[in-house]
Amino acid sequence: MHNVRIATAVSFAAILLASACSTPKPQPEGSREEVAALAPSGKLRVGVYTGSPTSYVAGGGGSVGPRGVAYELSAKLAKAAGVPLEPIVFPSNDKVLEAFRAGQLDLVFTNASAARAEFIDFGPTVLELEKGYLVRSGGILREAADIDRAGVRVGVSRGSSSEVELAQILKRASVVPVASLADARQALVEGKIEAFASNKAILFEMSDRIPGAGIFGNWGSESIAFGVPKGRPAALAYLGRFVEQERRNGGVRSAAERAGVRGLRN
Repeated sequence: MHNVRIATAVSFAAILLASACSTPKPQPEGSREEVAALAPSGKLRVGVYTGSPTSYVAGGGGSVGPRGVAYELSAKLAKAAGVPLEPIVFPSNDKVLEAFRAGQLDLVFTNASAARAEFIDFGPTVLELEKGYLVRSGGILREAADIDRAGVRVGVSRGSSSEVELAQILKRASVVPVASLADARQALVEGKIEAFASNKAILFEMSDRIPGAGIFGNWGSESIAFGVPKGRPAALAYLGRFVEQERRNGGVRSAAERAGVRGLRN
């Protein structure tokens, strides 16, 4: 399995410093049973994947550390629970889910689809995101109506909810699974696909690295939430209280702003 374990000391401290810039808010206390269920190994193992501001975007070096809603909020959750955070970075979300199924993670942050709810217990929704299409400059696609045509190849992340949904929505265009967001960006630039479909937080992040790229359409939405393994009701109860408080006190909004999340549903 391809993953990279992060040296967290500097970046974790940076997150906590950024969080402390606002008025401190008391975190919900967890019982011994809840904390043990949340992090049975004594550390909170959260899976994140590269390229999405909702999950994890690597730092630019120097004082610019990693960012991402999942990365920041899981750090706050670990601090509240009094356990170390162990973020594990994967190249794609399907690899995160693969590791979760294998029992290697305690926490994920992903689209709370019905299919994933079969093996993940989700807490309250953290973010609502629109879905759309990313196209390159000078391509044949100008608007959403151009997408569903014969010969059009639409990239999706392999194993994603978008792959399942678009296979039902698109009647003429081809759905092309790609291994990672980096591969999707390269395929789009090289003309191997005409568009890439995902939530708009990902699409805007990708577009920043593709000069002249455009985003259009609104073919669905994603409800992004934290999830824990089945059979940990105490962990789910504690997670739910944490998320509700972070929504009320502005922690979710602040984390999204620091991560540069765009494409949120109003």
